[in-house]
Amino acid sequence: MSSPSDLTLEQSKFKESNIPVETTKINSMLEAIGRKGPHWHEVGPEKYQQMREAGESPLPPPIYLPEAQEATIPSRDPGRTIPLRVYKPDDGRPSRGIFLHFHGGGFVLGNHQCQDLTLKLYANSCHLTAISAGYRHAPSVPYPGPIHDCIDAAEYLVDHAIADYGVPLLFMGGESAGGCAAVLSAFHLIRSRPAHKLAGLVLPFGWFDMSLSLPSIATSTTVPPRVINLAEMEKFRDAYLPGMGEGEMRGAKVSPLFADFSIGELPPALLLVGSEDPLVDDTLLMGVKWMAAGAEAVVRVWPGCPHGFTVFPGFKPAAEAAEMVVGFLKEKLETLKGV
Repeated sequence: MSSPSDLTLEQSKFKESNIPVETTKINSMLEAIGRKGPHWHEVGPEKYQQMREAGESPLPPPIYLPEAQEATIPSRDPGRTIPLRVYKPDDGRPSRGIFLHFHGGGFVLGNHQCQDLTLKLYANSCHLTAISAGYRHAPSVPYPGPIHDCIDAAEYLVDHAIADYGVPLLFMGGESAGGCAAVLSAFHLIRSRPAHKLAGLVLPFGWFDMSLSLPSIATSTTVPPRVINLAEMEKFRDAYLPGMGEGEMRGAKVSPLFADFSIGELPPALLLVGSEDPLVDDTLLMGVKWMAAGAEAVVRVWPGCPHGFTVFPGFKPAAEAAEMVVGFLKEKLETLKGV
């Protein structure tokens, strides 16, 4: 009889035979779009954002909702503000707390105004005030500018959310690069405002190792890419971390995977990823390190799903992921009732 393992894994999530036909079709569609091009680094971030608005990129065009509101908060730089997109529950019931969201896009693409459907989900399903922070982008503002903006937003809401919105900052999260920003901001809050306890982090397909050295991304050479591959991620990284050596990229304040996880009490974390996402190893290793630090980490994997799979409308795994996130948030809100 073999000895029991200290780690368990649902192996079926990684078997090719378990990839649904629907997922295979999504992957084929992404390859076809990637084959047509052009890529963001060929036309520039501004032009590529216009392409996404027109439905000409691998990801669906954003949907803007009239219920979302604009706001600003001060940054650490005198005279410069950080824009926010704010979505409150549609039914008018009191909010139970704030979810601070950081968008994905490799620290180069996307913006806080393209997140309305995500914000609406959090706001209406869980009665939260959902806020997306408009951090600055590379290459015009490389590291640490984008992370400073995210940290500034998190600190401001810890200090002023009750005065401004009537409820405290409870949750943070973000997709891909936004997941990196969320974890770095959470670690910063543990150091700078240890009395404030987050109720949870939501981290879909996070990018946690800026050096791109983990096997799943380092060996991702699929051409055309299904949203991302190593070559595409290197373009994002080089724009965000120009001139930085690999050792520096693994710094604790650059790549959260290399941070000190013993700095304090970590909040519960929900990590979601597709098995064929080139950044799948980032999620798996982050989940293990989170649990090894004594914190709660729920890691869920969808067979065959690519990077960014949660944004495709009508896609069953995306709906399942949304249901998982809502369940996680509601569970943590219920836990707070007894505090």
